[in-house]
Amino acid sequence: MSDIKTPPKYTNALAKEKSPYLLQHAHNPVNWLPWGDEAIAKAKAEDRPIFLSSGYSTCHWCHVMERESFENEEIAAVINENFVPVKVDREERPDVDLTYMTYVQAATGGGGWPMSVFLTPDLKPFFGGTYFPPDNKGGRIGFKNLLLELVKAWKEDREKVLQSSNRSIDKLQEHLDGENEAAEVQAEAVLRKAYDDLASSYDYHEGGFSGAPKFPRSSSINLLLRIQQSWKNQEAHKSEADWAGEMSVRTLRAMAAGGIWDHVGGGFHRYSVDGYWHIPHYEKMLYDQGQLLWAYAEGHQVTGSAFLAEIARQIVGYVKRDLRHPEGGFFSAEDADSLAIEGDDHKKEGAFYVWTAAEVDALLGRDDGSIFRYAYGARRDGNARPESDPHGELKGTNTLFRAYSARKTAEFFKKTPEEVQAVLDRGIKALFEARRKRPRPHLDDKVITAWNGLMISGLARAGAATGSEEFIQLGAQAAQFIHDRVCENPGRGLHRSWRDGGLGPKAFAIDYACLIHGLLDLYQAGFDSRWLQWAAALQAEMDSLFLDREKGGYYSVHTDMSHAVLRIKEDYDGAEPSPNSLAALNLGRLAAVLDSEAHAEQARRIITLFGKTLQDSPGAVPVLVTAADFLAHGKQQVVIAGDRMSPEFQALRKVVQSRFLPWAVILHADGGEGQAFLAKHNAALAEMKPVSGKPAAYVCRNYTCQAPVTEPAALEKLLG
Repeated sequence: MSDIKTPPKYTNALAKEKSPYLLQHAHNPVNWLPWGDEAIAKAKAEDRPIFLSSGYSTCHWCHVMERESFENEEIAAVINENFVPVKVDREERPDVDLTYMTYVQAATGGGGWPMSVFLTPDLKPFFGGTYFPPDNKGGRIGFKNLLLELVKAWKEDREKVLQSSNRSIDKLQEHLDGENEAAEVQAEAVLRKAYDDLASSYDYHEGGFSGAPKFPRSSSINLLLRIQQSWKNQEAHKSEADWAGEMSVRTLRAMAAGGIWDHVGGGFHRYSVDGYWHIPHYEKMLYDQGQLLWAYAEGHQVTGSAFLAEIARQIVGYVKRDLRHPEGGFFSAEDADSLAIEGDDHKKEGAFYVWTAAEVDALLGRDDGSIFRYAYGARRDGNARPESDPHGELKGTNTLFRAYSARKTAEFFKKTPEEVQAVLDRGIKALFEARRKRPRPHLDDKVITAWNGLMISGLARAGAATGSEEFIQLGAQAAQFIHDRVCENPGRGLHRSWRDGGLGPKAFAIDYACLIHGLLDLYQAGFDSRWLQWAAALQAEMDSLFLDREKGGYYSVHTDMSHAVLRIKEDYDGAEPSPNSLAALNLGRLAAVLDSEAHAEQARRIITLFGKTLQDSPGAVPVLVTAADFLAHGKQQVVIAGDRMSPEFQALRKVVQSRFLPWAVILHADGGEGQAFLAKHNAALAEMKPVSGKPAAYVCRNYTCQAPVTEPAALEKLLG
């Protein structure tokens, strides 16, 4: 039998690209072009509208629309003859995606991917939507018919189309300019409203803050933990403080027990399609791992829970094993879809992750298989409810979730909890080894700066909370990778992404904000002053590229970005924090680290700019609420002076880092370059030294410091 592969029937311009998503479409019969000068010039020269399709490589419905429409030769012929088709990887070009998604949401009331938008040659949208079936179905226009209707409108009613597109953009920009209604903010009132909003949406039975679909809103969990700490010593708010903590920790536990957590290999799936955390949308995103790692680390700090710490460790284990470049950077995502067996012609969602009862019994034996299936909710007929599996792809299969604890399972089978736990541990190992032989989901191996920043933050915080130097080192290696590989020159000229030796576009505001956030956490975890100095330099670079010096806040794309038809300042904290929310928090932290009133004022301007949103809908901007709360507590610093390798220093460090200190920055007076850098900005730090030759801790608030202490017990008392 010959090993020679049949060459593809079609190849388009995307074959020259680096993006995994664009490469997935390189052999469609559609004559795709990447976003850029060539495509735009072609549309103008040929007087044809642009069909812009935006998605990402692990997007399930993007794959569906590709199979149904973009691989359909008849539909491709209509596109090629009448449009200039352009493919955008939304992860690589969030600027393009954000611009046109803003239009789609305004025009249709919703959004999502794949995004399908039709533009004039001047890049102004005149029609948009998301997924379209190939033919008319269920009252929804089919994609082929939509194309023909738009061709007719372009040819026969051009003037109306152009007027509509101009009006849409003008009105949208006017709305965006007026949306950011400035207002002075009272942090305590905003905190109260945020608590009320989250408490009213909380699911008392299953945890989380919505019904189906259920997303892991880690930034809301982090905010609730801060509310708990803020109110726990106020008698009037004691019960609310307790409930804030309960909502956050119960949600963390419920997610880790649910099918949204990969019990076999670790890591969180994107979200749960049901209200029970049972059946997930199976893709795994780096940004979720980083933010949830942060949440579980802080949950552990607040509760001391070994279970929450173990989930944090397993997140790291998954990311280190499956999403890490050998030199330190982290890849973007793993797909939801995969082949059930090698040689299949069609990928199925969740195929890599689900199990039949027979498979479990074959691996563990019937008796142990019964115990394992009982504990993990696996049924003979499968455990996906019909409403969670509308296309029947999961029929007869099981997504593992913790239906019963080892103790409850032991009671049912009349065994000891230890005997049951041994079965469960052996079962997980057996399933992991069996799963390794299955076809793996597609890996998107782009290294995205923003998402690496979130992962660096999670690793640093988890390393500090659990005392793991390995986690901190993994974060440092990722930071070094971005510094060396994802910049035009080491540490300068930041780019959005890197893949296979090639740089993506220049970085956007979210890349700077997330990376600065990660570097500040990395410094506070390991006290390597290089990361603090780079964070300060990146903040200056971010200001020069994105800051609106007149009104405050940051534009999402830099001021000289070509082909921009909208100027947008994002505030919504969704799957990722918004660049403005995270920048406000970064600036508040830098103000405390560097004793910089300029940084504090810039943070306050962001909070004022989005003041109406903070007052009316704080639940939509939990990271921005966190920033406002941080600033309201004033400048708080914990400085440890001395040799960081000494046992005495490590004892003081453990006291500080094992505690949840949401309003303090943690600094190291190392007697060398790091302290000199800090002292340039805050002269008082120059005088902070060991006491009688022993490492010492200084606890300061608003320029007043307590007497230094050298004993861990004394430091614990000072921190309260």
